[in-house]
Amino acid sequence: MLTVRIICVGRMKEKFYSDAVNEYKKRLNGRVKLEIVEVKDLPAPDNLSPAGEKAVKDAEGELILKTIQPSDYVIALAIQGKTVDSLEFAAELQSLMNSGKSRIAFVIGGSLGLSDSVMQRADDSLSFSRFTFCHQLMRVILLEQLYRAVKINAGESYHK
Repeated sequence: MLTVRIICVGRMKEKFYSDAVNEYKKRLNGRVKLEIVEVKDLPAPDNLSPAGEKAVKDAEGELILKTIQPSDYVIALAIQGKTVDSLEFAAELQSLMNSGKSRIAFVIGGSLGLSDSVMQRADDSLSFSRFTFCHQLMRVILLEQLYRAVKINAGESYHK
């Protein structure tokens, strides 16, 4: 069974996001082993200098990298990542599984994005949009697309 790890900066704060995450966790139960790992988000005031922003991203990046296992196939979620549609995403997940990758870690950064060190560790990067989403909503979007991909790969209806 595929293990999917979602490593994200910050905690779920709003109940409606938590409810959506829990719903997709329920739907994915028995189809994938899902692990959600939260690391602390560090304060990033609006008036932070570029050096200050880099320091925050680097510190969050260190926390993220500590949670990544050597066997994890890491996919960074980043605006500059490649874009795919739902069918292509499902096919990529199936291809990874077929090639023996049984642990996939998706990484969702904090408000400033991901550090260079996390991007360098990533085996791939993916963009769901050129828009910026809060990490809580991105978690829901990722889970929905994972569920959609599982349904597509199982030949079940849902994705239309």
